[in-house]
Amino acid sequence: MTVLMWISVLALAAWLWLLLGQGFFWRTDVRLPSGGAPPEGGWPPVTVVVPARDEAEVLPDSLPTLLAQDYPGPARVLLVDDGSTDGTAEVARKLADEVPGGLPLSVHSPGAPQPGWTGKLWAVRHGMRLARTEPAGPDPEYLLLTDADIAHAPDSLRRLVGAARSARLDLVSQMARLRVVTGWERLIVPAFVYFFAQLYPFRWINRPAGRTAAAAGGCVLLRAQAAARAGLPDSIRGAVIDDVTLGRTVKRSGGRIWLGLADGVASVRPYSGLRPLWRMVSRSAYAQLRNNPLVLLGTVAGLALVYLAPPVTAALGSPVGGAAWAVMTLTYVPMLRYYRQPLWLAPLLPVTAALYLAMTVDSAVQHYRGRGAAWKGRTYS
Repeated sequence: MTVLMWISVLALAAWLWLLLGQGFFWRTDVRLPSGGAPPEGGWPPVTVVVPARDEAEVLPDSLPTLLAQDYPGPARVLLVDDGSTDGTAEVARKLADEVPGGLPLSVHSPGAPQPGWTGKLWAVRHGMRLARTEPAGPDPEYLLLTDADIAHAPDSLRRLVGAARSARLDLVSQMARLRVVTGWERLIVPAFVYFFAQLYPFRWINRPAGRTAAAAGGCVLLRAQAAARAGLPDSIRGAVIDDVTLGRTVKRSGGRIWLGLADGVASVRPYSGLRPLWRMVSRSAYAQLRNNPLVLLGTVAGLALVYLAPPVTAALGSPVGGAAWAVMTLTYVPMLRYYRQPLWLAPLLPVTAALYLAMTVDSAVQHYRGRGAAWKGRTYS
């Protein structure tokens, strides 16, 4: 056998394994469980915690959807302004005045994060403490941790709590539907969720006895008792990839977790070109590899074999390489349908993978230049 044939066979074998043995990651039917009837004893109190840093631009599209939730039980929203310089707090207060009869909103600022904390988790810590200590009703049974760029359908909170209660879950997380409008968003965003599901298959995460664990930081409903048992957020205070670390910590502490794709939870953050999308991926890609150069080399080699070798070997005349490319293409189709994108983008997945490979290498370069995990004016080691 020639080298070309060996590479083609290895790539096809990898894709057959991914197709059948990686938790059916490519399927998009893992959706929020039905909550059924109202919980016994009534709907529990919930506090929504929104960490926000320089989010004045997106708040008008997201915050009113939280304030307008039709949740039947007691609920309130705490927006924690993490050192914004664009008037985020003022915009939030103004929006609350424009939603009559909505959930009560209070805006707070925790000050600069202490050493060892990321800014987002410092803000979450402040919000979780206020949820217990601020005199505004009973202590919450659940905390909804949601990003400032996330818009929620009117029944989102009710469905999250209903699912958590009916399935006895300690953490319920939904992967928000990201915005896909521009050409770069079409090329990169659906693949972002596809690759995430490949790394953390939702079916494996949702097995109580399984070891795989993760969450999606844009929408996490967390039982307060589970948070206390896991020592959150102090136990993960320095995590750059905080959502995955949060899910892992809750599961390791004995909690039951669930993660799936969202129907009524969506990000409103625009990505006007390649540069902001590049930053979104590269800021945490090397941290995902534990900042390990050997793992980086293995990842680059693996991405090249799995995603780049099939089209290259197919172009050189290998039918086996063409078969691997076909399997790859078919696994990407469900995600494109979920994002309502044209299916002709599916064969272009190797192009997107090449971009992600470059972003990962750039993430490592920025790390060794002392600019790793940079986000909104902050850099974390």
